[in-house]
Amino acid sequence: MVTSEFAVTGMTCGHCEKSVREEVSKVAGVENVEVSVQSGRLVVNSATPVSETDVIAAVDEAGYQAVLA
Repeated sequence: MVTSEFAVTGMTCGHCEKSVREEVSKVAGVENVEVSVQSGRLVVNSATPVSETDVIAAVDEAGYQAVLA
């Protein structure tokens, strides 16, 4: 299992978490997504490494900003 961690800014509520989770889940290879509005943390689990650029783009699509933690 490969784990990647990102810092997400702009989230304020549970709906924000849901939006990020839904978009990141669409990235090829992603098996599990954990996101917390309290910590601003996004953890992505996959069997093989996923594109960090694709994950950041998915967060952007949801309306937030992410950087590799």
